[in-house]
Amino acid sequence: MAEHSTHNAAWCARLLQLATRALGAATAQALWQRYQTSLPTGYSEQVSPRNALKDLLRLEQLGPQQPRTISLLKPSATVPHYRLHFYSLSTDFLDSYMSMLENLHLRVIDQVQFSFLDGDDSRSLRSFTVKTASKQCLPLSAVHCALLATLEVIQHGATENDALNKLLVLTGMSWQAIDVLRAYRNYYLQLGHHTSRASVHHALINNPAVALGLFDYFEARFRPQPDWDDPLVREEQALHPLRLQLLAQLALVADMNDDRILRTLFNLIDATMRCNFHHRLSQSDYFLAFKINSLGVIDMPNPKPQFEIYVHSVAMEGIHLRGGKIARGGIRWSDRPDDFRTEILGLMQTQISKNALIVPTGAKGGFIVKKQKQQTDLKTAGKQAYLTLMRGLLALTDNYVGADIVRPAQLVCYDDPDPYLVVAADKGTATFSDSANQIAADYQFWLGDAFASGGSHGYDHKALGITARGAWICVQRHFRELGLNIQTSPFTVVGIGSMDGDVFGNGMLLSPHTRLLAAFSGQHIFIDPTPIAGDAPFNERLRLFNKPGSSWHDYDRALISEGGGVYARADKDIPLSLPVRQWLGIRYKTLDGESLIRYLLTAAVDLLWLGGIGTYVKASSEKHEDVGDRNNDNVRIDASQLQARVVGEGANLGFTALARIEYSLQGGRINTDAVDNSAGVDTSDHEVNLKILLTQLHKQQPDSDHQALFIAMTDAVCGQVLANNYAQSLCLSLDSVRSSQQVMAFLQWAERLEAAGFLDRAVEKLPSNKTILARSGQTLTRPELAVLMAASKMYLTAQLHNQLRLVQDSCCDEYLLSYFPAQLQSQYPQALATHPLAAAIKAMLISNKLINQAGCTFLTAINDNDPGQLVAWVGCYLSFDRILAADALRQTINALDYKITAASQYHCLLQLEKTVLACCRWAMAQQQLLSPNPATLARYAQHLHDFGEYFNQLESPARQAQLATYHQAGVPDSLANQLVFIENLADFPLLVALADTSQHGIVSVYKCYADISHSLGIQAVLARLAQLAPSDYWEQKTVSELQYELKHTLGRLVQTLLQAGQSECAAYFSEPARYAKLRGYQQVYQEVNSAAPTRLLPVLALVKALAGLLA
Repeated sequence: MAEHSTHNAAWCARLLQLATRALGAATAQALWQRYQTSLPTGYSEQVSPRNALKDLLRLEQLGPQQPRTISLLKPSATVPHYRLHFYSLSTDFLDSYMSMLENLHLRVIDQVQFSFLDGDDSRSLRSFTVKTASKQCLPLSAVHCALLATLEVIQHGATENDALNKLLVLTGMSWQAIDVLRAYRNYYLQLGHHTSRASVHHALINNPAVALGLFDYFEARFRPQPDWDDPLVREEQALHPLRLQLLAQLALVADMNDDRILRTLFNLIDATMRCNFHHRLSQSDYFLAFKINSLGVIDMPNPKPQFEIYVHSVAMEGIHLRGGKIARGGIRWSDRPDDFRTEILGLMQTQISKNALIVPTGAKGGFIVKKQKQQTDLKTAGKQAYLTLMRGLLALTDNYVGADIVRPAQLVCYDDPDPYLVVAADKGTATFSDSANQIAADYQFWLGDAFASGGSHGYDHKALGITARGAWICVQRHFRELGLNIQTSPFTVVGIGSMDGDVFGNGMLLSPHTRLLAAFSGQHIFIDPTPIAGDAPFNERLRLFNKPGSSWHDYDRALISEGGGVYARADKDIPLSLPVRQWLGIRYKTLDGESLIRYLLTAAVDLLWLGGIGTYVKASSEKHEDVGDRNNDNVRIDASQLQARVVGEGANLGFTALARIEYSLQGGRINTDAVDNSAGVDTSDHEVNLKILLTQLHKQQPDSDHQALFIAMTDAVCGQVLANNYAQSLCLSLDSVRSSQQVMAFLQWAERLEAAGFLDRAVEKLPSNKTILARSGQTLTRPELAVLMAASKMYLTAQLHNQLRLVQDSCCDEYLLSYFPAQLQSQYPQALATHPLAAAIKAMLISNKLINQAGCTFLTAINDNDPGQLVAWVGCYLSFDRILAADALRQTINALDYKITAASQYHCLLQLEKTVLACCRWAMAQQQLLSPNPATLARYAQHLHDFGEYFNQLESPARQAQLATYHQAGVPDSLANQLVFIENLADFPLLVALADTSQHGIVSVYKCYADISHSLGIQAVLARLAQLAPSDYWEQKTVSELQYELKHTLGRLVQTLLQAGQSECAAYFSEPARYAKLRGYQQVYQEVNSAAPTRLLPVLALVKALAGLLA
C-alpha cells in the first residue's frame, strides 16, 4: 500500500512537472486542480504521466462542438503496443467500438475504460491496446495520421464503417481514397451482376496492391494538374504507366472471381468521364459524383443509357440515367436500396418511349436514404439526399455563359460539352423543385428555374391534373371503340392508389359516372361493392383529394355500400360480405390483405385504373424475379387472369411489357404506360422550353413581367399536351387497322428500326416475326404498335435533325410557331426562331405529325441508305398535307366523336392518308422534290380549286355510291362530299403535271385521262391490283410498281392525245395503224381478265402491251 502511494505521488509529481513545462505554471496548476481528485483508480498504473497529460488535454477539448476525439499512443518500454484512446462526453458501450476496429483490420489485445470528473461534466476515456491483424499490414507508425483521421470521420458519421476500411492499414490509403472504391463498389452492385458486397470486399482486401493501383489510376485520371491539361500528355506521363502497372498486378491475382471483380472495377473507372473527387476532397459536405459513359462499360446489361451520373455519400446513394445528351425525366425517392438502378433503368426506358413526342429523349433519376442524421426525420433526410443528388448532377454539368459553353472549374473531362440538364418531380419529390432550382441558381446554371420543372414558378401537375387527364383521353378512346361514352354512362372501376395521389385522385374525379368498386394503396384496401346512387361517392372522393395527406382510412363509412369497408393492407383476416364474395366469385369468408388484392386485380370490371407505384401484372411466362419489383411479388397476378375490359396506365410500370401483350391478345384494351401517362413529361417539356425563351426575353426586356405571361399560357399548354394524347392513341388505333391488313410491312419496318439501332426487341420484349405470324389473325397488339410508334418517331426525329435542310427552311416555320401558345406567337414572333432548340422542336413536331397521321410504316417507302430521299419524302408529305387542307378535315372527322362509330371515323381518316401517300409516291417517283413553300402551295391550290369545282358537279354512279357509303355511316353531307373528293385525288399530282406540260386546263386533262382509262379498262386493272393482299414486302413492291407503270403510261397516252389535238380515245385510235395496235392490246387485255386475279405476271404483260400503244 505504501509502495502504491509512493508510486502515485511520484506519478502525480511527474505529471505536474510535464504540464508546467508544456503549459506554464498557472495553466498547469489549474488543470491539475480540476482533475486531481477525479483521476480514475488504476489509471496511473496503466498510463504514463506523459500520455496522461495528453489524455487530460484531449479531455479538455471536449464540448458541445466536439463531443468526441481520438489519439494514438506510441509503444513505450512498459507498453510494447500502440494504444488507441477514445475520449467522449458520454460512456459508450464496448460493441460500438469493436466493429469499427475490426473493420480497420486491428486486433484488440486489451481494453479499459476510465471516467473523469463527476456530474454533468463527466468525461470518458476508453483505451484499446491494438496491433494490426496480419503481417501484410503497414506499421501503425506509417498510417498514424490516416488512421486517426478515419476514426474521426467514422465516429462523426462522415464515412461508412465497413470492411473496406481494412485497406487503410493494408495500403495506407486515406478514408477518402477508400471511399472512392466504396462508391464504385456500390455502383457495381447496382448493375445487376450476381456478385455480393462480401465478394467485392474479398477481391479488394485480398489484393491490396490492385486496390491501391485502382485508386492511383483514378486519382491521376481526374487530378486537375495544369501540366496535364493536354490529354495526350496526361496519357503519356501518368495514365499509360499506371495502366501497365495495374495490368501487371491484375495478372498476379490468383482467384478467378477476384480477378473478374477487379477488372470490372478497372473498366468502370476507365468508363468514367468526369468526377468531382478533387473538388470535394477538402470540403465539409464531402460526397462523390462520377459520370459514366455507359456504352464503355463492358458487362453492363441492356438497355444501356448513353450517360449516367452516380452520386455517393455516407447518407445516400443516387443515380441519374440519360438516353441522350438532351434528355429529361423525373427524380424519384426509391424504396429499393438493393436494386434502385434497376427500378430507375426501367423507368428511363419507359421515359424514352414516352419522350418520343417531345424534344429531349428519356432520362430518369432516383436516390435512396441510407442513414439519417440524429434528430433528423425521414422526410428531411430524403430532401437532403435529393439536394445532394442535385449538387452532384450540376457539379459535373457544363454551363452556358452567354453563347459559350463553359466547363466546371478544375474538372477533368473526357467527353464532349454537355450543358443540357433538366429534372422533374416524381414519387416522393413533388415539393422539392424549388430547392433544386435554388441550387441551380447557386451554380449560376443557365436554365435557371427551368432546371427543375414544377416548382412554385412552374406548372403544378397535381393542380392541373394533367397526367391523369391525358391518360383519361386514352381510356375514353378504348371505351369509345367499345361503344361506351364514360362521360355520360356509368362504368365500374378497380383502382391502384389513393385519393391524395396525383394520378389516381385526379383520375377518379374526371367522370361523374365513375363507380369505384374497390381500390388499394400501400396501406389500405377500400371496397364499395355496390356504390350508392347520386353524387355522394364522387363528392367524398373530392373531399379526400382536397384533404392534405388523406388516406382511404378517412373515407366516410356511412357512404360505403353494404358489405364494403376500409381495411389495412397488412391485415391477416379481412371479413368478406356476401355481396363482395358474389362479385369476386369466391367462397372464402375471410382473406388476408395480399390475397384480397389479388382477387381485386382479377375482378370483372370495366376499367382497371393504375395510379400507384408498383408492378402488379406479369405475363404467365414470367417469374416474379423477372419483374424486378420484390415489394409486390405477393400480390402480383398473371395477365391471363385479368377480367377488366380496359386498363388505364396512369402510373409507370404497372404491367410488364409481356403482360400487356398477353392481356391484349385475350381481348383486353391497353396501350402502354409511355402512351397513357405522357402528359406529365409533355407539360414539363413545354415548361422548360417556354422558360428558356422567356429567360432570353427577360434579358432583353428586364422590366417585363414574363412570369405573368407564363401563367397566362397554362390553359393553352394543357390543350396542346392533351391533343398529343389524343393523337398518339389515335395513331395506335389507325395502325391497328393498317397492321391487320399488311402485318408484314410492320414487321419489316421493325427489322429496319432494329438494324438502325432505334429498336431493341429484347429490351422492349417485342416478339419475333415467327411468333407474331403464328398468331390467329397475324395481328400486332396495341402495346407492340406503341413500341414501334415511339421507335419510328425517334428514328425520324434523328434523321431530320441530321439533315437540317428541310427543318431550317422557312416553309417549316409554322411548325415551330404551332409549338408555342398563341400569346407568344402574337407578341414575340421573331423571338421564337432564336430559341436554342428551335431546330430540334421543328424536327420533333414534324416527326410526331407524320407518324401520328401516316403511321409507323410511313417510312418504308424510302431507302435507309439515302438520307436525302427521306427529306424529300417528308417534304412531299408536308406539301400535300397542306395542299389538301388535311388538318381541317382531320379536325372535322375527330369532332364526330360519339356521333358516328369510331370505326367509321377511322375509315375516313385512313382514306385521307391513303390519298396523301398516293400523291407523295407519284411525286417521289417523278423525282419532284417538293417542299411546302408558298409557290408550290399556290400552284397546286389553283389546280385543286379548278378540279374541285368540276368534280363536285359530277353525278356519276361511282360518286353517288361513294356518297351513299358515307351517309350510311352517319357522316354529314358536307364532310361526305369532301371525303369523296379526296378519295378521287390519288392521281391529282399526275393530272397537275400533265396540265402544266400540255398547257391545258386540269379539267380538260382529267376528261381525257378518264376517257382513256375507261376505254382501255385501266381503272378495272388498278382496282384489281388494289384488292390484292400482298404476302410479303416484295409482292407489295411489285404491286406498287405495276400501279405506277400503268398510271405513268396512261399519263403518256394523255400527253400524246392532247399533243395530237384529240381528247377522246376512240377518235385517236380510229386511224388504221393505231387501231391495229389497239386490237393487239385488247387481245392481251382479254387474256389478263381470264387469268386468276391473284396473279401478277399477266398484269406485267398488260403493262408492256399498254406501252406498245405509244410505239
